Amino acid sequence: MENAGRLIEENKTSIGIELGSTRIKAVLIDESGNSLAFGSHKWENELKDGIWTYSLEDAVSGLQDAFASLKKDVFEKYSVTLTSAGSLGISGMMHGYLVFDENENQLVGFRTWRNVMTAEAAEKLSALFGFNIPQRWSIAHLYQTMLSGEPHVKSIRSMHTLASYVHYRLTGRRVIGVGEASGMFPIDAETGSYNEEMLSKFDSLASDMPWNIRELLPEVLTAGEFAGYLTEEGALLLDPTGEFKPGVKLCPPEGDAGTGMVATNSVRQRTGNISAGTSIFLMVVLEKSLSKNYPEIDIVTTPSGSDVAMVHCNNCSGEIDAWAGLFADMCGKLGLDVSIYKVLDKMFELALSGDSDCGGLVGYNYISGEVITGLETGKPMFFRDPSSSFTPENFARLQLSSAAATLSIGKEILDGENVKIDKLFGHGGYFKAPLAGQTVMAAALNAPISVAETAGEGGPWGQAVLASYMINKKDGQSLEDYLDDVIFSSQKFTCVEPNESDVEGYKRFLENYKKGLAAQKAVN
Repeated sequence: MENAGRLIEENKTSIGIELGSTRIKAVLIDESGNSLAFGSHKWENELKDGIWTYSLEDAVSGLQDAFASLKKDVFEKYSVTLTSAGSLGISGMMHGYLVFDENENQLVGFRTWRNVMTAEAAEKLSALFGFNIPQRWSIAHLYQTMLSGEPHVKSIRSMHTLASYVHYRLTGRRVIGVGEASGMFPIDAETGSYNEEMLSKFDSLASDMPWNIRELLPEVLTAGEFAGYLTEEGALLLDPTGEFKPGVKLCPPEGDAGTGMVATNSVRQRTGNISAGTSIFLMVVLEKSLSKNYPEIDIVTTPSGSDVAMVHCNNCSGEIDAWAGLFADMCGKLGLDVSIYKVLDKMFELALSGDSDCGGLVGYNYISGEVITGLETGKPMFFRDPSSSFTPENFARLQLSSAAATLSIGKEILDGENVKIDKLFGHGGYFKAPLAGQTVMAAALNAPISVAETAGEGGPWGQAVLASYMINKKDGQSLEDYLDDVIFSSQKFTCVEPNESDVEGYKRFLENYKKGLAAQKAVN
């Protein structure tokens, strides 16, 4: 404890802050990646006029609350006031649409990754580029506003992701990490920046606009590059008390996909990770390009610029949380003081005792739409056959199995492409409970799933590591080597191998799941 306090006072620490879908989290680490303190703030997206959004006012106030929570944890643990750090990094949920005019006024509400409203634009851009452009990518949102003739589009002078916007407010620099940038516009792996040929093709579509696409997008930086200093205005934005001082070095802002790769040490070729929280996605670092473009597969990059195949699903733990909340409320009405967290723990525990095929129960966790299964909107659904085994264990198993189902369907494409995966790591809230998430996911993907001690910390810890890499790497040391040699050299992992009976049971569940998709589509 004394040593940690001294490291904090000597600024031999790094801070990672991630604006996730349900929480804004802050983590303080030492030079070896050990977590020293935490802070968090809970927030939720809103559905306004059919659009999933967060207000930027809530983003700023949530950022401040998470940082205040971090400072409080530091003081309570070490009797030290957090006034500076060696480095700092901002990350956030990827993609979406966040645009500003020449006076930096926000033109329309933030349209998040969750919106499935740009099908026409995504289809046309994919055909023009010969490259899959998912609906949630920033460029798809921009082009859709052009196709729809939205009046604000000619006033745009800058476009951000949430992470790059917060970074800009803290530093005054319009920059973005390459992994995060790859969710705005396609990246050329050779140059490490936006694909020039595709930029020119898009400019031909925007010839009547008073801007070109190069002017709107933030500058791309690679992991390890310097991305600006915390300004006086930025320091007060982060910590209105004035205790945290300006001058801290910031690394490039990254997306939650990139921080997940770092948090699981899966940035080398033939490694992959599963990030499972509000959304769920599988990322595999490719040895070679896929044989063709797939609308279900995104091609993004690692924070160091390598191509990654990404299977992204909009829905994961939201329905699990909803059922847990219902059960907790019922306990309350019965006069029992049971928190939702205790209910969640029990659900994950019971799932391990459930039948591998969930006893014939079928459920869909679609709070929002899913491209992989062709659904524009979400309709959570549960049904069973009268002969199904309707037990608490099977219902709990169903919730975890349903959360992995769409990802399992998407992975079938990578299997068909014979994509090799030597190691697959899991992180996020789905894997926080011991063994349950790993066991179900191993069956769903028919692959061993490893989880590190930091699995529950996920993105903010990964961003703190990227910030530490920027100031602590040796000359010429790659991110891959830094992770192996410094951060994960003593990290402990637990690995769950797929059990043959679990795999066969999950196949039966998935067969029922696919049959029931017709009902989902009928009510959409």
